[in-house]
Amino acid sequence: MAESDRFAEPILHVDMDAFFVEVERLDNPDLVGVPVVVGGLGNRGVVASASYEARASGVHSAMPVVQARRLCPQARFVPPNHTRYREVSESVFAVFRSFTPLVEGLSVDEAFLDVRGLRLHYPTATDVGEHIRDSLRTELALPASVGLATNKFLAKLASEQAKPDGLRCVPRGGELAFLHPLPVRRLWGVGEATFAALDGIGVATIGELAAVPPATLEGRLGVSLGRHLHALANGRDDRVVNPDGDVKSVSVEQTFERDLNSADVIEAELLRQCERVASRLRRAGLAGRTVTLKVRYPDFTTVSRSHSVDSAVDVAHDLFVVTRQLMARVDRTRAVRLLGVGVSSLEPAGAPRQLGLDRPAAWDDVAAAVDEIRSRYGDGAVSKARLVPPPANP
Repeated sequence: MAESDRFAEPILHVDMDAFFVEVERLDNPDLVGVPVVVGGLGNRGVVASASYEARASGVHSAMPVVQARRLCPQARFVPPNHTRYREVSESVFAVFRSFTPLVEGLSVDEAFLDVRGLRLHYPTATDVGEHIRDSLRTELALPASVGLATNKFLAKLASEQAKPDGLRCVPRGGELAFLHPLPVRRLWGVGEATFAALDGIGVATIGELAAVPPATLEGRLGVSLGRHLHALANGRDDRVVNPDGDVKSVSVEQTFERDLNSADVIEAELLRQCERVASRLRRAGLAGRTVTLKVRYPDFTTVSRSHSVDSAVDVAHDLFVVTRQLMARVDRTRAVRLLGVGVSSLEPAGAPRQLGLDRPAAWDDVAAAVDEIRSRYGDGAVSKARLVPPPANP
């Protein structure tokens, strides 16, 4: 596969599965595996979220709760707790941003991500999607569905087809084969009135809509909507992923399958995270002045330490120097469940950066050379010796 083809579908749409229900299950394990409906419990209440067990009985969002009770009387009905959902949503988006700063939130439980900058770290964009799903499951115990495509519209359609708890990639070159069999109602902008107008000219599928001359659509639907739907029907969507405001920080964190007890292992993992953060900073053309270390212990006690340097940094060596100093300020006698490294107080990269008089300027040249090698030969082409696993015994 050519280098340019590995990340041919760099736009991800990540949608948490039955988010409100799954958050309730985090707090009440008795809800796992049974039909659950979250919504107002009065006679005028509506369904905010339904588990897939409840959906099998015909329950869906925005349905009156009274009707949901008739369809699925055995379901557990739970009032919504939006404060809790927002709290968990912040953790979900922290996972998203640990992969890329290019995250555009659509709601508390879904977002677009542009992951093309991770081509040095993953074989394909599909691998990124799988790692995001694994991280959400491992760190937060939450399922998610992911769609990948060349643009936002197709990625969102792909995530809908991936549900529940799956991944679907629409390959570059296969957009129309994926899109054209779908019903025309799946297009953004096709409501009841527009559907009736399209039905009047014999249009039922997206493929049939794509074959209608643009002038005909504009005459039926108006210039703006006609052009919009014709573009979507042909798989065109030029919108970019717009991060939620300015990027405030770049960070990574990892919960380990086994607690880390060795100081050497902990430092090696810190170095690995510094490499990832530094690489993401340079891809985004950013550097930062405040370095933050996050440590979680086996009892879930979490501490963080931060330090601001005089000149902004974007090189792993510099980050590692600071994080080692921060690590010395936490309890080193305890095992570690989670480690995280972040950089904030961001600014455009480019100015000379130096932590101290003893820092060789060659570290900047080394970082640039590593970036070049990885861009040409892949992320595994070069690594610090400390991060290379020892050879297996013969």
